[in-house]
Amino acid sequence: MNGYEGVPFFQRLQMKHLPIRYKLLIHFLFITIVPSLMLGVLTDWVVNRVIERQLNENTLQLIAKVNKSLEFYMSSAQNTTYLLSYNPEIRQFLSREPLDTAAREKALQFLRGFPTLQTEIAGLMVVNARGEYLSNDMYAKAPGDLTLETWYQEAVAARGIFKIVGHPYKRSVTTHANYKDSEVVSAVRAILDPETQKVLGVVLIDLKLRVVAETAKDVRLGKTGVLMVLDEKGDPIYVPKQLGFQNIPNQWLNGQLSGEFVKSVNGRKLQFIFRKSPFTGWSTIGVFSTKEAAPEARRIRLYVGTFVFVVCFLGITASFALSHSISRPIHRLMTFMQRAEAGDLTTRYWGDSRDEIGMLGRSYTSLLTKINDLLQLTEKQEKQKREAELRILQAQIKPHFLYNTLDTIQWMARKQGAEDVSEMVQSLSRLFRIGLSKGNEFVPLAEEFEHVRSYLQIQKQRYKNKLQYTLDLDPNIAHCSVPKVILQPIVENAIYHGIKERRGPGSVAVKGERQGDRIVLTVADDGAGMDKETLGDIRRKLDRGTDAQMETSRSGYGLANVQARLKLTYGAEAADLFIESERGKGTAVKLVYPLTEEE
Repeated sequence: MNGYEGVPFFQRLQMKHLPIRYKLLIHFLFITIVPSLMLGVLTDWVVNRVIERQLNENTLQLIAKVNKSLEFYMSSAQNTTYLLSYNPEIRQFLSREPLDTAAREKALQFLRGFPTLQTEIAGLMVVNARGEYLSNDMYAKAPGDLTLETWYQEAVAARGIFKIVGHPYKRSVTTHANYKDSEVVSAVRAILDPETQKVLGVVLIDLKLRVVAETAKDVRLGKTGVLMVLDEKGDPIYVPKQLGFQNIPNQWLNGQLSGEFVKSVNGRKLQFIFRKSPFTGWSTIGVFSTKEAAPEARRIRLYVGTFVFVVCFLGITASFALSHSISRPIHRLMTFMQRAEAGDLTTRYWGDSRDEIGMLGRSYTSLLTKINDLLQLTEKQEKQKREAELRILQAQIKPHFLYNTLDTIQWMARKQGAEDVSEMVQSLSRLFRIGLSKGNEFVPLAEEFEHVRSYLQIQKQRYKNKLQYTLDLDPNIAHCSVPKVILQPIVENAIYHGIKERRGPGSVAVKGERQGDRIVLTVADDGAGMDKETLGDIRRKLDRGTDAQMETSRSGYGLANVQARLKLTYGAEAADLFIESERGKGTAVKLVYPLTEEE
């Protein structure tokens, strides 16, 4: 069977009906010869786009590095404002307390240290809310309130956020070094009171523009390309003189964070690639001539032409060889699978190739082996299951023997007049009978309460007058089912960790009631109780599903197991266990689970 029986001749000529070796041959020829010819026709277009993309990518990488350097300088300036705000003398100066001579000199000495460590800083000034200032090398040109300055108001409006305000044009503050406004860039940050968020003052920092120039001037884009840096308003921060212009219209950037465009400026066709720094707000723009890519394009065209010729020559030869080498092992694997499909699971694929087809063949062989093993395992498990069912059937004789023996002991005790022994044996008999419940997982609430009653009667014989108990079950829900032995572990906890630890007699109350569409079972005692810390520890462990008995001695036995059985039976959202306790007043445990539709 070759897979083509019953297929008309003309349908066999369709691509989906062709043998895989022909499909591979057609595809190999198509992806070698046709693209090569197309590549020859579209060489010019492809080369220009590739070079343009590479040039753009390299330019963006260089711009990103420049932006990162500029952000580093601005970040250092920002950190300087934080250091100033934490200095004790500066904090005192910003508050309403005046500085004495020693403290003022110490603050000035602190300010003078920053330009030594950070050479990009041209000047520092700290102005408090009263208009007074401290500075290392800056001073007011004339008497006046510095808080009315534009840079001060911008810092206040920023509410503690570091802000670059650009060149300090029309400012009433200057430096002893007498820097020109075009030679520095100013940054400000308001210092706020951490409690009231009131502005205590403003830190003004002047940064030398030569730092920006040194960062950008050594970057070359191709042979003639350069970088320029503009601020948020489009004003020049650094523009090389050889460009022949100082700024560009903001609408060219179109409000974007990054991009590229081509414009004619002064008779030259220039390409602009820009990226805006989100930290500084400055735009770094690469500018270069669109003619720089022409020599590289011609060189690549020669390489592509040679490549097209070689590919066309080798493509035909390689297509035949590859199609045969790929289709042959696939055909072998197909034959092997057809045998397995016919029911022969003993056949095996033998091949030493390490490619995907060889791996697929070995994986399929392993799959057949595992299927055989699974069939044998299933047969063995079925046999073991039948044997286990037989053993369970035989083991059912033992509980009946236990019941009959306990009944015999009960009647013998009653015949001898030992009523207390008779009652205890009878309670033990009921305890075993309901606990085993013929192997059923669920029992009616009435039987569960009877099971608890038998357990309490046995404990009553042990503790005498120290233990009292009451059982209260709503008759309307006595028929409702519940997982068996769900109350006995909680009652046991109440006796051993509540009544036993109490001075004097105590009581245990077990109650079952219906609240809406839910059943609530409560076990309460007036024993020793627990403190808040122990109670919280138990609740946390119950929330995590941890077996409380394994991790604390106060949690009793099986609280987590009872909770887990409820959640597994009725769902994690529908059922739960709640515990309340107070030292010296007792403990109450509630089990809540839903009524079934039948109930």
